[in-house]
Amino acid sequence: MKLQQLSIFLENRPGHLAKPLELLSEQGINLLNLSLADTAEFGILRIIVRDWQKAEQVLKDAGWVVKLTEVVAVDVEDRPGGLAEVLQVAGRADLKIEYMYAFPLRRSDRAALIFRFEQPDRAIEQLQAAGGHLIDAEELFAAAE
Repeated sequence: MKLQQLSIFLENRPGHLAKPLELLSEQGINLLNLSLADTAEFGILRIIVRDWQKAEQVLKDAGWVVKLTEVVAVDVEDRPGGLAEVLQVAGRADLKIEYMYAFPLRRSDRAALIFRFEQPDRAIEQLQAAGGHLIDAEELFAAAE
């Protein structure tokens, strides 16, 4: 149920964001999703790719600082209150959400969100116990292509 996300640390200066993306492109690695968090001086580019091992190695070999992080893809009803229900389950279970972002995947009345939980295994257990639908890597990759 967990996905591997690559977090790439980079300086926040013009043109710098394109460099790791160009490197991945040259190696035939397609981005399925990305999120960018930044400050005045630095940023964290978070990406999900099918072949995360190859992407990690390519980036590290080129000198980028890369961290592998486990994230969880959650299927959310795409309607008013759908996300609130997932967040209520997380709150009742005392799950700490470090961050979340949307995954560009829509299936009829469903949306996919990527969550980084402090304790991903516990989050999976609690969400499933509450009837939540989690999206495994293969399902997510198949729907994204």
